[in-house]
Amino acid sequence: MAEVATENSIYVTEKAKQKVLQLMEEAGVTANDGYFLRVGVVGGGCSGLSYKMDFDNEIKPADQVFEDNGIKVVTDLKSFLYLVNTELDFSDGLNGKGFFFNNPNASRSCGCGESFAV
Repeated sequence: MAEVATENSIYVTEKAKQKVLQLMEEAGVTANDGYFLRVGVVGGGCSGLSYKMDFDNEIKPADQVFEDNGIKVVTDLKSFLYLVNTELDFSDGLNGKGFFFNNPNASRSCGCGESFAV
């Protein structure tokens, strides 16, 4: 049962939604088959913590489940503490192509945008 995104959620922009749907199609997985976007935080990267993303179809007992802009997003409880109110976006511009996280909890991030510190 997914919650509707309100406060204390993980948000998905329209550009990120379109790219997630495209990647799911390329991977041969669909939301109808129970697949969703799993996001998390792991140690590493030049600022101490890095983001990770993958498709998954298994919800674990302590997972936090959200839905925003038609995309089901799941994260583990530990990662959610770092990701609360974060927005997932996608850029296809000249300054770097790919997903990035607009994270209000990050005190600093690296130049590549893939790691951060709190």
